[in-house]
Amino acid sequence: MESPFRDDIVKGKVALITGGASGIGFEISTQLGKHGASIAIMGRRKQVIESAVSSLRSLGIPAVGFQGDVRKQEDAKRVVESTFEQFGRIDILVNGAAGNFLVSPEDLSPNGFRTVLDIDSVGTFTMCHEALKYLKKRGPGRSNSSGGGIILNISATLHYTAAWYQIHLCAAKAAVDAITRNLALEWGTDYDIRVNGIAPGPIGNTPGMSKLAPEEVNGNKAKDYIPLYKEGESWDVAMAALYLASDAGKYINGTSVVLDGGIWLSRPRHLPKEAVKQLSRAVEKRSRDAPLLPRSKI
Repeated sequence: MESPFRDDIVKGKVALITGGASGIGFEISTQLGKHGASIAIMGRRKQVIESAVSSLRSLGIPAVGFQGDVRKQEDAKRVVESTFEQFGRIDILVNGAAGNFLVSPEDLSPNGFRTVLDIDSVGTFTMCHEALKYLKKRGPGRSNSSGGGIILNISATLHYTAAWYQIHLCAAKAAVDAITRNLALEWGTDYDIRVNGIAPGPIGNTPGMSKLAPEEVNGNKAKDYIPLYKEGESWDVAMAALYLASDAGKYINGTSVVLDGGIWLSRPRHLPKEAVKQLSRAVEKRSRDAPLLPRSKI
C-alpha cells in the first residue's frame, strides 16, 4: 500500500528495532527505512537477521543487524553501542522483541511465566536503560520537543480484558504499558524523550496469528467478531510507528495506540477453551517443525 507520509519524514534518523527481522517488526524496519531512517536490527536468529538486512539493503536502506538477546544486559549494551558506532547516533528505539505460546495457567511453570516477562517486560526496560544516554540529547525544561529521542514499545490488547491460555503474555504486556507511562513521565520531563506504545490486535499473515490464533480455531468467522470486519496488516502497525516517531506525533507522550479494529471493546469469548486446549499442542508442534523460510516467502 502507498504510504500517506512524505518519504523523508524520518530522514537522517537512526532507528534500533528489537525483533525487527520478522513479522510486524520487519515491516516497521522497512517502513522507517523507506521514509529516510537508517536501520539497526537486533534479534536472536542469525540467519533471519542476515536475510532481513539483505532485504533492507536491496531497497537502498542503510541497515545493519546484530545478534543478541534482550534478556541479557550485556547483549543490550553491546548492540546499543554497536549501533551508535555504526551510525553515530540513535534517535528511535522500537522494542518489538516478544515471546509467547499457548498454555493453561495450571500447566504453565513459573519458569515459563518468567521467560515471557523477561523477554517482553524486562527486555523492554533493559533496552530503554541501555539506550538512554544516546537518546537524551537535551536537558530538562527544553521547549524543542524534537530534541530528545523516541521510544516505541510494542504491546497488545489481550490484557485489557483477559484471554484463554495467555496469562503470561497478559502480565508481561501490562508491565510494558506501565513502563511506557512511567518513562513518558520521567524521561519526558528530564530528557525530552517521548515514550509511546502500539497495541496491535489481530494482524493477519504474521507469525503471531498463525501460532496463537490459527485458522483451525478461528475459522473464517473470526472476522465477524471485529467491528471493522477485517484483520489488520503489519503495514498498519508500521504506519502508526511512523506517525509516533515523526514530528507529526511530537506532542504525543505516554499513550498506547490501539490497532485492533475495535475488537477489544467487546471481546466476546468466541474461542471455546476446550478447542484452544486441544489445538495448542498441535500449533506448538507445527511451529517447531516448520522449516525456516527464505525472506521472500515470509
